[in-house]
Amino acid sequence: MTPTPTRIPARRHCLQALAGGAATLALPSLAFAALPAMTEGPFYPSPAWRARELDWDADLTRVNRTKAGDAPRAAGEWLDLGGSVVDDKGRAVDGAEIEIWQCDVHGSYRHPRGAGNQVDAAFQGFGASRSDAQGLYRFRTIKPVVYPGRAPHIHVRLRHASFGEVTSQLFVAGEAANTRDFIYNSLSAAERALVDMPLQRAPAGSPVVWLAQRSLVVGR
Repeated sequence: MTPTPTRIPARRHCLQALAGGAATLALPSLAFAALPAMTEGPFYPSPAWRARELDWDADLTRVNRTKAGDAPRAAGEWLDLGGSVVDDKGRAVDGAEIEIWQCDVHGSYRHPRGAGNQVDAAFQGFGASRSDAQGLYRFRTIKPVVYPGRAPHIHVRLRHASFGEVTSQLFVAGEAANTRDFIYNSLSAAERALVDMPLQRAPAGSPVVWLAQRSLVVGR
């Protein structure tokens, strides 16, 4: 697989100072087992295509290649997703590359073959960042929605010299559609605990609707 370009978007640190209570959430208890490997699906945007077509920083709610603040904002319920990248011994992983991608509120992916009948051009669809010295990461995106044949989910890929590459998916904890999702149903209870993404309502006045803390555990 072609490696991700080494260029890290200029706004990759733009979410470190996000308000809205995300920083006050306690990290969940770590189950020291690695994320279960899952398919990347048919709509992972290639590095060459996304470098040409996409903005791909850590804020997926705005597609912006010019001056900050000029671009329209994505439809949907905004979600701040954060947590830590840790290994199976609970040690923070510094500098892990993290990528996420998901469909927009209309079920369309930002991919040359991923557009449905309607597309939210203001939704970035793909984002990339790195964990900091404490292993922490953060993205702003939208609450995932049902995609034909699938429960709401966010694809995630991690890379680091210490563990290689891991591709998995995150699911909304307690979502009714999970019981009908063939990938979710293939997981054991222990594996589901690693990919369930509990959502919490953001405090009043927050720019987002939802907060989620999800530790990403990797083996090395």
